[in-house]
Amino acid sequence: MPNKLYCDFFGHNYEVTKKVTNHVKEYTCTRCKKQLTTNSNGKLTELTPKFQEINSALERIYNNRMMRLKQKSISSSIC
Repeated sequence: MPNKLYCDFFGHNYEVTKKVTNHVKEYTCTRCKKQLTTNSNGKLTELTPKFQEINSALERIYNNRMMRLKQKSISSSIC
């Protein structure tokens, strides 16, 4: 409770805890552990179970795309 009071008075101290894509990240307050994420408009919003699910799917799609691009660049550099 003292940490929440501190954050209410002085504000949160967020740090990036997970990089989902280049544009979407998850943040956690180092004091009260409140979690936020970037929404579709680029604004910070509370990390609800729905946003966790969206971020998980987005991360999977992003990683698959990066792997395909990496394989494509490797195969094109060989030819």
